[in-house]
Amino acid sequence: MRVILTGGGTGGHIYPALAIAKGLLARDANTQILYVGIQDGMEARLVPEAGIAFKGISGKGLPRKLSLDTIKVIGKSFKALWETKNVLREFHPDLVIGTGGYVSGPVVLTAALFKIPTLLHEQNAWPGITNRILARVVNKVMVTFPESIAHFGVKNKMELVGLPVRQEIGGYSREIGAKHFGLRSDRLTLLVTGGSRGARTLNQAMIKVLECLAQRRDIQVIWATGSVTYAETIAELKQREIPWESPQWRVVEYLKDMPEALACTDLYIGRAGAASLAELMVAGIPGILIPYPFAAENHQEHNAQALVQAGAAQVILDSECNGERLWNEINLLISQSSLLAKMGEASRTLAQPKALDKIVDLCLATAWR
Repeated sequence: MRVILTGGGTGGHIYPALAIAKGLLARDANTQILYVGIQDGMEARLVPEAGIAFKGISGKGLPRKLSLDTIKVIGKSFKALWETKNVLREFHPDLVIGTGGYVSGPVVLTAALFKIPTLLHEQNAWPGITNRILARVVNKVMVTFPESIAHFGVKNKMELVGLPVRQEIGGYSREIGAKHFGLRSDRLTLLVTGGSRGARTLNQAMIKVLECLAQRRDIQVIWATGSVTYAETIAELKQREIPWESPQWRVVEYLKDMPEALACTDLYIGRAGAASLAELMVAGIPGILIPYPFAAENHQEHNAQALVQAGAAQVILDSECNGERLWNEINLLISQSSLLAKMGEASRTLAQPKALDKIVDLCLATAWR
């Protein structure tokens, strides 16, 4: 089987596509996969690093305001359609899968016009505009959240499959996770992260939270500040004389050991990206979510609300997030162990731990054979 995957612009579109590629190869090592992305996009680096063949085409997302740049982008869009046609003729795919982002537009549309079987995967509760447009021409639309189905207008094409997560998520015991960080497994643990680059609003609020937790030896914290804000966060902790190197706290720049961290976490505090939430749900962890306010079409807030409605999370808007507000929310939850447990169970009920298997099954059922 020959498969083209396409999606780009952000890791939220690229990593699910790579997960699907690995799932297809695991099912059949003879599968031939080509990833089509923007030639100077993030995917141009990440895809070859993952060992997947990559083909770059022209393109750029449309500016939000009409300008000279809009005309240039439209010109690139026509070029991308022509380039895509040539890629399809050379590769002869049996299936084309789009995971969102601008590049999915010309690739999936051209494939559909050539009557090649096509699938979409939507990660967020509020679908991206590219996927909403393409939904009418593809064979099936795979979604992560049931809330997104109503926004497509093609209910007969919808498949609730979830979002693939790393196999290690949920694979470690609490004891192993705690030991990995040199923490105790019998103490309540908070996991705080604003993503790889960091979230300044969250970090500023967490400084106040650590002040409140300074006398609480029974509460452990794993806090990834992010690369951009690590130095300034540590400097402020030192200036305020907060003992950030206390034995019950782990303040780090980046958290590469997320499966181990989730294994010993009782409450997550951070952004509401679809991939992060999918991992929380599989691990059965409740959250205090601070959605990134500049995400496209505010999709992180919609993601967060899906968990709130299920009773699995609380939300604090970025504009309302400060140390006092965050500490009050944390204190309210950690003082009610039964509520935390109930929220954790609600989170687990939303999980789709077999998401990748469902996606691969649908790919095999849809492709030309």
